[in-house]
Amino acid sequence: MNQKLLTHLSTAIRDATHRPFEARAATPVGGGSINAAYRLDGADGSRRFLKLNEAQLHPMFIAEAKGLNEIAATNTVRAPRPIAHGIADKQTYLVLEYLELNARGDAKLLGEQLAALHRCPAKQFGFAQDNFIGTTPQPNAWTDDWICFWREQRLGFQLELAAHNGYGGKVQELGQRLMGRLPEFFDAYHPAPSLLHGDLWGGNHAYTANGTPVIFDPAPYYGDRETDLAMTELFGGYANDFYAAYRAAWPLDAGYATRKNLYKLYHMLNHANLFGGSYIRQAEGMMQKLLVASH
Repeated sequence: MNQKLLTHLSTAIRDATHRPFEARAATPVGGGSINAAYRLDGADGSRRFLKLNEAQLHPMFIAEAKGLNEIAATNTVRAPRPIAHGIADKQTYLVLEYLELNARGDAKLLGEQLAALHRCPAKQFGFAQDNFIGTTPQPNAWTDDWICFWREQRLGFQLELAAHNGYGGKVQELGQRLMGRLPEFFDAYHPAPSLLHGDLWGGNHAYTANGTPVIFDPAPYYGDRETDLAMTELFGGYANDFYAAYRAAWPLDAGYATRKNLYKLYHMLNHANLFGGSYIRQAEGMMQKLLVASH
């Protein structure tokens, strides 16, 4: 990393924290697939976490900082605190507090704390601003009706992207049929707007050295809490103790067993739009099963 960028980052961190900081080195950190990530080492021995991407993606970092602050303000589950973001040297950056993280920790506590996060309410479904799911825009206009929100701003939006990306025919036909049947999945179930992480796959949680859970890389909004639980099941990575603790803290409705596949579908469609490949066929298979279950 060139000295010009390090100098800019040092100034941005000092301005944001009102404390001395001079970045001496930036060490690449693995694990991410969207952004370049680094550990910033300060002259005083302190550290910060840095994300870099193309300058035009600065809105993505603005949204991420907003989401992390929203989660941190609940005092429920730990999330890294944003420090500064901006554009320098033809790149956009996001500086966060640096946390030493491990793959293992207190999964039971994570389940309890996620339930506590979900108990943070709003008057409507949505969020104060649109954000991103991966690099895909995620609309979050405030809406009173959850079924309308899910139809228009989640499944419908992803299906429009799929059509733009050349995925027509079967996926569109199945998608339109499914969106027409959404009310059938919510018979006697009326979710309240809960603060969600929004992208809670296995790679977006970890633990500090003492086992404290940490969640990061959110795509938050206020929605049905079941959507976060469904995402944890899509690609795995969560211990049985996590699910048992969550259910003990806040039991799930029996209809979750079916609705979780409706919520997984959103992320499967997003993966199809981001990565192509077999994801579109998997999405079609999920929709076919959901249409059968809706009868």
